[in-house]
Amino acid sequence: MVLPTVPFGVNTGQLDLKLAINMNPSTQAAVLSDIASALAGQGLRKLLILNGHGGNDFRQMIRELQPRVDLFICVINWWTCVKGADYFDEPGDHAGEMETSIMMSLEPDLLRPLSEAGAGKARKFRVAGLRDGWAWAPRQWSKVTADTGTGNPAASTPEKGEKFLRAVTERIAGFLVELAAADPKEMHE
Repeated sequence: MVLPTVPFGVNTGQLDLKLAINMNPSTQAAVLSDIASALAGQGLRKLLILNGHGGNDFRQMIRELQPRVDLFICVINWWTCVKGADYFDEPGDHAGEMETSIMMSLEPDLLRPLSEAGAGKARKFRVAGLRDGWAWAPRQWSKVTADTGTGNPAASTPEKGEKFLRAVTERIAGFLVELAAADPKEMHE
């Protein structure tokens, strides 16, 4: 069964941007808890969260929820199940070559011409651990970039997006087949 999409994610770093909508992690946890409880109560035994937004991190929510429901819960961040660097020269982080190529292949009419796109230059943290990525803090996008893009979309093409999405789809499809056949009580070798 495919459940309806929840079209909001954690966007606390964009609250100062017009029309950005945020769903706090505590709200996401409550929604996930309600969904998982309802599904477990109906006899379902497995739930895959197919995450579509980089600001969402369901791991802690799943860790808290798992002992309370008789339901195996897992998550896929779809954009990470295949290495973007294998398909793009400079994948980028937000509206870079990868995301732009994907959108070009899926919904080209929603994009402005590439000639209007910025270079995706982002201001880095001054603190070395944050800058180098081994420490983490949320980013306030209006202070990080001129247009919220991080990564240069100039080399984007719909063909690259289609090729990447095909690989992602095949990877996730294989996972779904394997997950469907697995006994949730015996998920470890």
